[in-house]
Amino acid sequence: MSDEKFTIIGAEESPYSVKVRSYFRYKDIPHEWTNRGEAGDLFAKLARLPLIPLVVRPDGSGIQDSTPIIEAMEQDYPQPSIHPDDDTAAFVSTLLEEFGDEWGNKWMFHLRWAREVDQYGCARRLAQMSNPNATDEQLETMTEAVRGRMVNRVWFVGSNEVTAPQIEQSFKDTIEMLNLHLAIRPYLFGGIPSFADFGMWGQIYNANRDTTPALWLADYEHVLSWIDRMLNPAGSGLFESWNSLEATLAPILAKQVGPLFLKWSDANARAIAGNQEEFTVELDSGTWEQKPQKYHARSLGVLRKKFAECNPSDKLKQVLSDNGCLAYLES
Repeated sequence: MSDEKFTIIGAEESPYSVKVRSYFRYKDIPHEWTNRGEAGDLFAKLARLPLIPLVVRPDGSGIQDSTPIIEAMEQDYPQPSIHPDDDTAAFVSTLLEEFGDEWGNKWMFHLRWAREVDQYGCARRLAQMSNPNATDEQLETMTEAVRGRMVNRVWFVGSNEVTAPQIEQSFKDTIEMLNLHLAIRPYLFGGIPSFADFGMWGQIYNANRDTTPALWLADYEHVLSWIDRMLNPAGSGLFESWNSLEATLAPILAKQVGPLFLKWSDANARAIAGNQEEFTVELDSGTWEQKPQKYHARSLGVLRKKFAECNPSDKLKQVLSDNGCLAYLES
């Protein structure tokens, strides 16, 4: 491959941006990191959607959306692979990457804007990023403006009075299970980072930048070590087989991915198909109510296609069935 540099246009407060940056660092792909506010003209020229990250290739073309970015780069930079050799582990990694992107974003975004201490902290960081030379008075005005704008957007991830306790409990339960799993391995699937690590990490790394979730994470040393490790991931080990991972990774599938994320995803997709303005679904965590989201319906469709195309083995199907996931992937 050419030694010419890629450019990642993103933001530290964007879990999808830091996810892509972590991947580029792991693959040792020549790149430069540019804040969205510093690359306005280039972003406007190449971005099809007003979303970061945007990766600018050496030939001047652009690509967006963190998962397609990584999948495209993996074609050109296949080694070291981020996909386990074990076919069951490989698909579970893909599933957890999607879980991180779509359900983990509910944790991060809700926690960022649910409480005043977190609202002000993040709003100030965003204000400073957009105008690093602002005076204290200007910064305070911009902070209030950002806070006022973003607090009213929590509905977008399904955060409301009914769902807020469920989102927070899901975060707490997941980091507790992750801490147990990471106690004996540096990454989710063994000695080297997987697709799942990048998707899960971006959300939890950003949550750890805010006061409330950082206090919750303080009790989980193995998760904190993983958060730090994934800033500049490296590894000389190997991926583990599903048999060695199952005891501590399957509970995340059984308690979070199947009965919460995939059940919600399926209900959301059905609501979109039925042109509903709102939908309600009974999850294991309780009644969930929100406006349906088109992107998530498309994303579930892509995940189902990946499952079909991986020619799932009987073992993989059994693992997914045992942990409450299979029915939503075969729909």
